[in-house]
Amino acid sequence: MTSHFVAQYKAFAANGASGSPPWLRELREQAIARFTEVGFPTTRLEQWRFTNVQPIADTPFTLSRVRWDVSAAPPGAVVATLDEALRRWPDLVRAHLGQYASVAANPFTALATAFLADGLFVHVPDKTVAAEAIRLTCTMPSGAHPMAHPRLLIVLGREAQAQIVEAYEGGPEGPTLTNAVTEIALGEGARLEHCRVQRQAPHGYHVATTQSAQGRDSRLVFTTVALGSGLSRHDVNASLNGSGSYLILNGLSVLGGQQHVDYHTTIEHAQPHAESHEYFNGVFDGESHGVFNGRIIVRPGAQRTDSKQTNNNLLLSESARADSQPQLEIYADDVKCTHGSTVGPLDQTALFYLKSRGLGASEARALLTYGFGAEILDRVAIPGVRAWLDGLVRERLGVAERGHTA
Repeated sequence: MTSHFVAQYKAFAANGASGSPPWLRELREQAIARFTEVGFPTTRLEQWRFTNVQPIADTPFTLSRVRWDVSAAPPGAVVATLDEALRRWPDLVRAHLGQYASVAANPFTALATAFLADGLFVHVPDKTVAAEAIRLTCTMPSGAHPMAHPRLLIVLGREAQAQIVEAYEGGPEGPTLTNAVTEIALGEGARLEHCRVQRQAPHGYHVATTQSAQGRDSRLVFTTVALGSGLSRHDVNASLNGSGSYLILNGLSVLGGQQHVDYHTTIEHAQPHAESHEYFNGVFDGESHGVFNGRIIVRPGAQRTDSKQTNNNLLLSESARADSQPQLEIYADDVKCTHGSTVGPLDQTALFYLKSRGLGASEARALLTYGFGAEILDRVAIPGVRAWLDGLVRERLGVAERGHTA
């Protein structure tokens, strides 16, 4: 059912978006036209066959604005609302906003672009090194069935460097819809470490697209962690558009109850001599369900590509489930590309060993589970963030600081 969402858009366009520049209004109109044309995806579509979003379509959500808590911008860097950015840097914003996340590829991206207004702009100019991490925290408002479409645009100039933490937290206890889009553009030689954390309320729906575009010799380390929401779908798309570009893509899900997470990743190697490494781990308890679909595309001419993909899933109960679909599409002949996937319970040999060393059954189980998640957390190098995530995962798994159950 799209009519309710289209009606919400018409009210938004008539009121809250009337002062926007013509090019942005045109972008929104194209996006809502695309959403109206295709509607919400169904499980009959291959890319959505494990994730039913009909409850989102059936809920009478009301457009709302999120609250952003933003750390002070490091010297030389810019952190501003999109409204401010459109006033102060209109040409820079226009050159990047909506240019990477495709409205044709995902109906939720189209819907988010139609409502594009509520968001932040982060810019690190050429050869600028942001000395401190930039922390951006998004919180859903209270109220009946709030819906928000937070947008984040990150632009790093040539040889710029930054660390960014993007967090989605809390929210009311009833149904909410967070439909977030993050666009990342890295200039030649730029360096970005980006950590994204989702731990929203258990009755919330969290849908997201993260799209990055990398220039020559750039480096991106992106880590995404899913702990919250009842249903979470995150499309992570990376385009290595410059020779010598380097990508590390990490993911961790720790879910229980009836939670559902669906990660769809696409890494596109468009130029030669680029490298990507992808590691996703999932820990699923209760009746939770994890989905991973990882796609690596090597375009014609992208010779000397080196790309590796690994997805490991740990099932802590007989009712938990994980579906993994790694894919390779290679159109060049001088490449190194591998992928692997595992789904299964805890290693009984390792569990027996820990019990033989004096740990109780629950302690041994918790420690092994924590170690499975820590494999991903150890890849986070932003100061303070590794310890923060460690505490969140330990709390979720019931593991104390010294590795004993709490």
